Amino acid sequence: MKLILAQPYLNLRGGVERVILEVAKHYDAKIYTLEYNKAQTFEGFEDLDVEIIGKDVPLADKLPYRASQGLRYGYNFYNIKLKEDYDVLNSHISPSEWIRHKNERVLWYCHTPPREVYDLYETRMHNRSYKQKLLYAALVGTYKLMSRGITKKIEQIATNSNTTKARIKKYYARDATVINPGLDVRDFHNDGDAKYFLYPSRIVINKRQDYVINAFSQFVKKSKDASKYKLVLAGTLSNDPEHQKYFEKLKALAKGLGVSFKTNLDDAELKKLYSNASAVLFAAINEDYGYIPIESMASAKPIISVKEGGPTETIQDAKTGFLVSSPSEMAERMMYIAENKDAAEEMGKAGRKLVEKKYSWEAFFEKFDPILDEVAKK
Repeated sequence: MKLILAQPYLNLRGGVERVILEVAKHYDAKIYTLEYNKAQTFEGFEDLDVEIIGKDVPLADKLPYRASQGLRYGYNFYNIKLKEDYDVLNSHISPSEWIRHKNERVLWYCHTPPREVYDLYETRMHNRSYKQKLLYAALVGTYKLMSRGITKKIEQIATNSNTTKARIKKYYARDATVINPGLDVRDFHNDGDAKYFLYPSRIVINKRQDYVINAFSQFVKKSKDASKYKLVLAGTLSNDPEHQKYFEKLKALAKGLGVSFKTNLDDAELKKLYSNASAVLFAAINEDYGYIPIESMASAKPIISVKEGGPTETIQDAKTGFLVSSPSEMAERMMYIAENKDAAEEMGKAGRKLVEKKYSWEAFFEKFDPILDEVAKK
């Protein structure tokens, strides 16, 4: 199978990058991308064939950061015509699927329809100026119009969860095959309880670190053991002005609460944080899939997550962790973990067993391989 991957950027250490890395390694595939920062993504990409593509778009540098990014990504994937031979093109984050405009045999592994275009549109627009709102409204309208035509031509769509499958059906009127991403459980360990709650996620507004700070604040006020515990917020922080502004807000909210921020950690540092946490927290808005819950369970740690999106498909409530509906309920579950060590340990063990059974890369490729074969024959 001669596979080529398309992805707008490789400059983060997140769930998307994990999937792309594993797929590329499995098939010895080439990757086309517009942005590649070796220092900010997983080291494994250095051993792969990564080609940086992209032409400048006139006036793009005059636009706000995210608008400029989107325009450059869309223009380049829409216009590229591949010269080398291949069996299947595997696109990932939108608008990499626009590569279908001039190329055939595309399998789009849709991690999510772009959320600031669809379900998070109003949330993102709320914090923009009037002029920015006009600009983004025009760009979003153009994106939707072009996507409808391109998405109809894509040979197959796969996705990470039933949550994302429903979005694809709603926004693109296309069906998708659900293939849950996996992990190598041998990479994760439980090294004890260092008395901190961990939320490891990119620092962006839709990950809702403010929700977790609110919950920890309530835990501090109510728990008799609160003084022994800390909250650790760990995640990638980009140079995007919107993300930087949100980070400053979080630091202000956390002042005086025993909260520490750890940004842009490497993989080993993050896994070490997992291994010593009391429990792992998760609060993203209607998350597509959510690697953090399965990484928490692989580390034999209880996971306390909002009852939204992908985590409702992977977490077994009251068995491998808790699903909650408010910061106050999250605080209550944090108190339970702090006061019931044996129960927390049993949850961790149950989570580890669940990941070993259901969320391996072997299971992922058992479903991924047949779809590639089908697309390759078209």
